[in-house]
Parts: sequence; structure tokens; C-alpha cells
Amino acid sequence: MAVDRFQAWLAATDSGVHVREFPQGTRTAVDAARAVGCELGQIVKSLVFVAAGRPVVALVSGANRLDERRLGEVAGEPVAKADAETARAATGYSIGGVPPFGHVTAVPVFMDRDLIRFPVVWAAAGRPDSVFEIEPGRLLELSNATVVDLK
Repeated sequence: MAVDRFQAWLAATDSGVHVREFPQGTRTAVDAARAVGCELGQIVKSLVFVAAGRPVVALVSGANRLDERRLGEVAGEPVAKADAETARAATGYSIGGVPPFGHVTAVPVFMDRDLIRFPVVWAAAGRPDSVFEIEPGRLLELSNATVVDLK
């Protein structure tokens, strides 16, 4: 199970992150914000794209829409949304549950600058009903992301 694989990764890295499950689902940013009781902007959308022919992950604030042109400027052109098979092969997780780190391959990660303004954010934990709370600085550290303006 993907959430078990993610939890095993968390335990192996001594991340201090704890996964919470919400039976009502956390597949969309709106669903996740409602489930955890936070602002929409505190939800981390882990979006998988193909940039310059290779998979990348964009961590975008739930309140923002990704600007593919901006992603292309930092990740390489052309940029296209990854299909489900590509997302799973690159990260090990299905769309709707892709965590920001702990991927099965070394995928470049780009983090939306807007996420830094919150004391904590919430991100997917391997399944569309599981999320975890994390400080943006720790998210940046664990994902080894590059912070950019992505909206």
C-alpha cells in the first residue's frame, strides 16, 4: 500500500512527520482543507509534470493555480501535465496522493513560494485519504525543493 510505503520512508528518515487519515477523503485541496480545518492555501498540491522530457514535482499552494510557463522557466521546456502512469512511475504514488518527498526515483521538486508564509502546511501522504502536517522549512528540507514563484 502506498501510504504504508510512505510511512516506512518517514520512519527510516526520522522525519518527525505523522500521517493522519480522513475517511471522507483528501483528494482535492478543497477536500483536504475541509477535512483538517485549515485555510485552502495551507494545502500542498503535489503536481507531477514532465518538463524538458523528465518528470518533476511542483508543490503548489492549494489557493494557487500553477503557471506552467513559470515552471518551464526553472524546470525546462516544454512542460506538460504527467499522465497517471508517468506520475506513478516517477513517484511511486497515484495522482491525488502524491507526497512531496519519499519518491521511488530522484524527481526534481519545485516549491511554491506562497507556502512559506504559513506556520504549517498539509500535504498528501501516499493515498487520497491521508495527509500530514509540516512546517514549510521542514518541507523544503525533506523535499530538497527549489523555492520559486509558481502561480
